[in-house]
Amino acid sequence: MPAFKTETHLVIILGMVFSSLTFLYAYLPIVLAVCFLCPKKYRNGWILLASLFFYAWGEPIYILVMIASITVNWLFGNVISAADDKKAKTALILCLVFNLALLGFFKYWDFLAQNLHAIGLNFIRPLKLGLPIGISFYTFQTMSYPIDLYRGRTVRQKSLISFGAYVSMFPQLIAGPIVRYTDIAEQLDHRSVTRSGFAYGIDRFMVGLAKKVLLANQIGMVFEQISGLPAVQQTVLTAWLGILAFAFQIYFDFSGYSDMAIGLGKMMGFDFPENFNYPYTAVSLTDFWRRWHMTLSYWFRDYVYIPLGGNRRGLPRQILNIMIVWILTGFWHGASWNFVLWGLFYGILLIIEKVFLLKHLEKLPRWCAHLYTCVAVLLAWVLFAFPDMREGLHFFRLLFGGGHAFADRTTLFFLRDNLLILIACFIGSTPLAKNLWARHEKQLRPLMPVLVIAALVICTAFIVDASYNPFLYFRF
Repeated sequence: MPAFKTETHLVIILGMVFSSLTFLYAYLPIVLAVCFLCPKKYRNGWILLASLFFYAWGEPIYILVMIASITVNWLFGNVISAADDKKAKTALILCLVFNLALLGFFKYWDFLAQNLHAIGLNFIRPLKLGLPIGISFYTFQTMSYPIDLYRGRTVRQKSLISFGAYVSMFPQLIAGPIVRYTDIAEQLDHRSVTRSGFAYGIDRFMVGLAKKVLLANQIGMVFEQISGLPAVQQTVLTAWLGILAFAFQIYFDFSGYSDMAIGLGKMMGFDFPENFNYPYTAVSLTDFWRRWHMTLSYWFRDYVYIPLGGNRRGLPRQILNIMIVWILTGFWHGASWNFVLWGLFYGILLIIEKVFLLKHLEKLPRWCAHLYTCVAVLLAWVLFAFPDMREGLHFFRLLFGGGHAFADRTTLFFLRDNLLILIACFIGSTPLAKNLWARHEKQLRPLMPVLVIAALVICTAFIVDASYNPFLYFRF
């Protein structure tokens, strides 16, 4: 059991308890306290129960879907580990069919029905079922277990409870990072929490919470306001400001959640993989996707791209493999044609980079390559942000003139009123603050408890006062 001997940690934990103005603040200290107090052999069981309760708080019915996913994948894992190669392969295929059918039924059934209806085929009807929160994330996590088991990269998890704790673990259950079984297989049964590790977890959690509450939510309202403007008030510069606001919103929203998940995992003794590495500093789209949602990129690389042949079968096959991966990546994000087009957009540009553009970008000044990347990413976010293709097309037209003025008083109003949050987002999307902290860490470290508590108080105040508080990736 870790020793919490510093007054700093006690103050922070007590602060979270007594500031329990939301379910989140009340729940986390209880989960952590019981996790530390109970014997090690019962901790995975407690994590499983706490995680299922956490999920059921928002999805009481769909908790059965998660339990079914946990049980079926664990049982198939037992078969794969004990059978000969032929039977193990059959079991793996059946397991993957189950997982993909589960994901397809809840996420894509209505999409398929509506598109068939549009071409006159009415043999299936939309069911209008709600989408289980985080199903795309935990389905990919569970699939990694039988695949790696079949490949011999891990060993069977004997305990259904421990496997269930892995799948349902509440810190990263709903929006990632996507944690493969091999990432924490050893930690499930052999982990420890040190005082320094717990302190780092608190720091990382608060960084993520601040990203979400103080940056993502605030800049997100700018995009909501701009995208909702009447046509007569929309200008070119306002549209570019709007999509820039969305780019910052989705980055700080998603990376903030990932930071919170990594921090909470660290408090419980788990080392979750990093999910972001300052993607808006990238100098190519290839570089961007090595930095953005890294666990998803690596998942598709290892479980789709490489098994398809990767780059080992010549350039034409490599191009086909890239397109397959990016169509699937787009479709993974949502049952809507805008996500498919978003995936195609990236697939085509990444192929162009692979064939000839990347070598030319490497010869350009860094700012030129960075500018190209930023513009391409912003254009891609238009496809992502508007499920209604007509709205997306209209916004594209705005970005490139579309008969509207370049700027007006409304534009100046948005720039003036949101200048500080824009500057904060620009700085926060670069490693500038991290590098400054690293350079002066010895002098600044004593201030960290004060900064953490101040961030907790400010974030709590914003959460209580705010009516706009979505997590964008919950819908995936």
